[in-house]
Order: sequence, then structure tokens, then C-alpha cells
Amino acid sequence: MNDRFLRALRREPVDRTPIWLMRQAGRYLPEYRATRAKAGDFLTLCKTPEYACEVTLQPLDRFPLDAAILFSDILTIPDAMGLGLSLEERVGPRLAKPVRTPADIRALPVPDPEGELRYVTDAVRLIKRELADRVPLIGFAGSPWTLATYMIEGGSDREFKLAKEMVYGAPDDLAIMMDKLVQSITAYLNAQIAAGVDAVMVFDTWGGVLSSDAYQRFSLDPMAAILRGLTKNVPTILFTKGGGLWLERIAATGCNAVGLDWSVDIGEARRRIGDRCALQGNLDPAILRAPIPVIEREAKAVLASYGTGAGHIFNLGHGITPDIPPEHVTALVATVHEASAAYHQSA
Repeated sequence: MNDRFLRALRREPVDRTPIWLMRQAGRYLPEYRATRAKAGDFLTLCKTPEYACEVTLQPLDRFPLDAAILFSDILTIPDAMGLGLSLEERVGPRLAKPVRTPADIRALPVPDPEGELRYVTDAVRLIKRELADRVPLIGFAGSPWTLATYMIEGGSDREFKLAKEMVYGAPDDLAIMMDKLVQSITAYLNAQIAAGVDAVMVFDTWGGVLSSDAYQRFSLDPMAAILRGLTKNVPTILFTKGGGLWLERIAATGCNAVGLDWSVDIGEARRRIGDRCALQGNLDPAILRAPIPVIEREAKAVLASYGTGAGHIFNLGHGITPDIPPEHVTALVATVHEASAAYHQSA
């Protein structure tokens, strides 16, 4: 197996900086669009293990990436809780049964990952078989706070009015909801690990919208509880978009790597965190719209900012967007592999 990614997570020497991309299986690839058309809709794509396997492997067949990530969605757990997930074009995810009262929270079940979510673990098993140890497979889940925002708002709402109203107006009720989500996500990730994933990542997409104290209580503490509940010692990545103020706190959870968005200088992050864990990131995804020489220059700047030695996984600061030309990704991956060798000459 190409184990650069796993070695970098453990801060062990590598010959080159490993690279994978958030949303590397997605609409920017024509082969993905063809498979999605064949599936008919996004949820069918996610819930059919053969389709999920196919799109997980597509970027690996096109680019020499150093890891695969399970193709799924962060809202699988709210869907399995019976909240009625649907995806509307140009609107985004909607949940038919928002969670807004103490009774709603009490009624939330903890889904069985080998029951309501069996399609995910079946996909993991199929992907692992088809990968045949080419590269490691990353499993993932959304963070409790991020899932809660969708569950409370009933979908995607960038103002978070109802979710923040619960943070400040009904914090004890929200804490109960967090506990149920911690149980659900922990069981879900443990099932992915049992099915064969080699590392897991928690996506805290909306943690950065919270105040510092609220972030600690309702985002970071629940994520730390999930890490403590993992039954096997697999590498872990925590990523809070907008979390640059709290890097030291995130590192203190015991995660193997802190994911960085593009607003953070990775060299400064390394100085702040020291040798406590690896860093993942953090090219601005918008740079992939620029001409290839600009992409090459900016990728080299990220590598130079991190500097020499182990512990860097190259990634974007958030997911790749649908408008990116695949040849720009080809150039990025080649640049990272070629330019990073000089930073690992003792490996």
C-alpha cells in the first residue's frame, strides 16, 4: 500500500507530502456526473454501495492521490434518525421534521450503523475490496454541532438563527441533543472502522460561527468525546472551518491531525501547535480556478510555509467546487508530489 498519508498522520518520515482533496469525488469530474445520472439522484448515489464505490474510486483512477475518502454525505445520521432528508436543486438539503423542542430531542433515536446505515458500511467493505490496498481509505462523519444546525434549522441556513437561539436560550436541551449525536456518530465511525476504513475525519463545517465559549461546549467537547469513544486506534483528523482561533484547543483533543481552512497560515499553525499532531491543508479551493502556473506557485507556497519534516498532509482549505477543470487538479497533484520531495530528503 502507498502509506504516505498514514505515515504523515503519525508524523513519521515520508518521501513526499501526501495529498488528497476534500470532495475529490464530485461534480467537477465528468465520470462522476455520468454515474450520478445513472443513479438518478444524489441520495440514490449515496445509498447504493456499488455507486458509492464507483465514485469513490474515480478520482484515484484519474489522479495519483495518496488516499481515498468514502463517498457519502454528512446528513446520513439525521436521515437515519427519521428526519426526512431530501435534496432540492439550488436549495440544498432539507429535513422534513426539524428538531426544535425538548420532545423532539427526546424522540431522537440512536441509529444502528449496521441497520439503518448498513448501506454505508456495505460501501466501505466494497470499496476496500476494490481498492486492493492501493491507498488508505478515509471514513468520516459530520460533527455534532454541524449536524445539529441542519436538524434545528430544517436545512441549510447560513444565519443559524434557530440553532443559536437554542445555544443561548435552551443550552441544557441542546446538550441532551449533543449527547445523542455523540452516541450516534461514535457508533457510526466505529462501524466504519470495523468495516475497514484506515482513518476517520470529523467535519465541523459550522463550528466557526460560534463564540469561543459556545464552540468549546457545543462543538469541540462533543468531538473530543467522539474521539474517546473510538474502539480501535486508527488515525483521526478534526477539521473546523473557521477554527483558526482555536487550533491549540483542537490539537489538545488528542486527534492525529488538525485540518486547516485557507484563512490560516500553515507555517504559523505549525509554530502554534508544535509537534502535538500533524496538519492537513490548506490551499484556497478558489485557486484551482486560476491558470495552472498560479496553481503551481500557490501550492509551492503552502509547502514552503509548512517547511521541512514530517506531519503535513496537503489538502484544500475546504471542498473542491464543481467548476474546477480536472486538468487543474492534475497539475496540483503533480506539483505537490514533485516540489515536496525537497522537504523530505532525509526520509
